[in-house]
Amino acid sequence: MTDLVDQVDGRGLAMSPSLPDECKNFLIDIDGTICEDVPNEQPERMEDAELFDGVVEVINGWYDDGHIVTFFTSRTDEHADVTERWLDKHGFRYHGVLYNKPRGGNYHWVDNHTVRATRFTSKFTEFVKKWAEVEVFDD
Repeated sequence: MTDLVDQVDGRGLAMSPSLPDECKNFLIDIDGTICEDVPNEQPERMEDAELFDGVVEVINGWYDDGHIVTFFTSRTDEHADVTERWLDKHGFRYHGVLYNKPRGGNYHWVDNHTVRATRFTSKFTEFVKKWAEVEVFDD
């Protein structure tokens, strides 16, 4: 895993370390993003959820390039075994899985670090740069 870089504020006081600029920290949803959307209320479908084409290759490429890959899902802790079995069965390489993401979408992530959001709409491809309107805090 990539080493974190020490950070200091304007006063010379230690702050939380960060990844080097060239390393991305991918937080990837599971249901509806890398496979069919399976609701928590139907966990029996999780074992055999249909994988979307091309996702393993793209995500494993990010991992192989030295980026951090973490799955961030609304599945609950009780779904951990079936979820990680499914990820491993399909050959995903990843650093961790975070469970209990709030359900319902319409996420607004507030953080003191740069957050880049990419809405998944149909298939995994290489990233391209495009200008888009975003909401920010008013100075």
